[in-house]
Amino acid sequence: MNQPSPAASSVPSAPRPLWRDVLACAQLVCAVQDGTSLSAALPQAAARGRWDAAQRGAAQALSFAVLRRLGTARALLGQLHPKAIHPPLLRDLLHTALVLLQPDAEVHYAVYTVVDQTVQACKRTPALRHAAGFVNALLRRYLTRPREHPAPAAQSLQARWNHPDWWVQALQRAYPQQWQSILDVAQRRPTMTLRVNPRRVSRTAYVQALAAVGLRACVPADPALDQALLLEQAVAVERLPGFAQGWVSVQDAAAQYAAPLLDVHAGRRVLDACAAPGGKTAHLLERCDCDLLALDKDAARLQKVQETLQRLGLHARTLAADAAHPAAWWDGTPFDRILLDAPCSASGIVRRHPDIRWLRRADDIAALAATQAALLDALWPLLRRGGKLLYVTCSVFPQEGDEQARAFLRRHADAIASPAPGQLLPQQPHAGENPAAAAPVAQDGFFYALFTKSS
Repeated sequence: MNQPSPAASSVPSAPRPLWRDVLACAQLVCAVQDGTSLSAALPQAAARGRWDAAQRGAAQALSFAVLRRLGTARALLGQLHPKAIHPPLLRDLLHTALVLLQPDAEVHYAVYTVVDQTVQACKRTPALRHAAGFVNALLRRYLTRPREHPAPAAQSLQARWNHPDWWVQALQRAYPQQWQSILDVAQRRPTMTLRVNPRRVSRTAYVQALAAVGLRACVPADPALDQALLLEQAVAVERLPGFAQGWVSVQDAAAQYAAPLLDVHAGRRVLDACAAPGGKTAHLLERCDCDLLALDKDAARLQKVQETLQRLGLHARTLAADAAHPAAWWDGTPFDRILLDAPCSASGIVRRHPDIRWLRRADDIAALAATQAALLDALWPLLRRGGKLLYVTCSVFPQEGDEQARAFLRRHADAIASPAPGQLLPQQPHAGENPAAAAPVAQDGFFYALFTKSS
């Protein structure tokens, strides 16, 4: 067998050219605009393009940056070339370049590097090769004559706030004083929040373990978040001490209210009705030994619950079934506690998933609210007298939150509203601020309603 020489094996690989990342990002943005979620588009594109881990990570980071500014990029491209651009991949290659050319872009490159590498992406892609000259001319015209057009922000709500017009208008109606703050937070990178597994390590000991590898973390001031840590800087989970051994999980601070609110004690019979991907299931089991059934109608996503529990050294019964139809799976024994983390618009987590804003449609909200009401009504009879049901959504739209909770109470005379946070709005400190300076500060948008069944 031929062996590589020491000299050959020590030669570092050539750095990946920017045009590859720009093209990969355009492919992902194009998929999102065609209706595919980024979580589905990314592995598909990576498999087709045989991306390594570094390219996959770069493409994801760049696509996040572009999707957060897609409204502005659409407006700019419309100014530069009012006619439709085909194929869609070319359109989104230009969207990507226009975002990178902004002075306050999340990812910084020299402007002429962006132009050159975008042109290279065209030249190296057979379907776009014909457009290299057009792309070069359009981007250089933008750089040399930027004041010929009005600011994109003046064109529409979408151009100013980088959300669809209907989304901005819905927030304006619901939160006359806070809507701008909500949209501003959606444009910022989120704080990485951890949940320490007390069955494996104490929070104090884990802070020390982080410090030993050069990572700093803050303890939130809210005592309800007694397992949470806010990292000063986001890192890959592989850099977290003991992650593979189940010491810690990644979970937003707002999501960590669910387990303490449900107030589960050892031996209680608990249903997690829409359990995937398993973060809240695991949190409940980290706090006590209970008889927990993790239910989800998506068998593939339920596998993620099982993998999470295995990593953390926890156990629950899992079942692939539809919570809305308990006659098909319920054994007739009432539950002491029910967690309903209901399907929703995910409008409260768009800072983490910027594709959501472009995938949702205005009429989705009413349809999702109907699904949530059906789940609440189907699960309420499964709760014993004196038991508690916690309704949760990661939404900021009132139809999925306060309006849903009030409608449920009107339909069920035996339901008593118990103290719960209600609507938590997304919050994120500006760069340089301590994310744990107040509680809660760095968090997604969530809604919580807790109902007790009268005895």
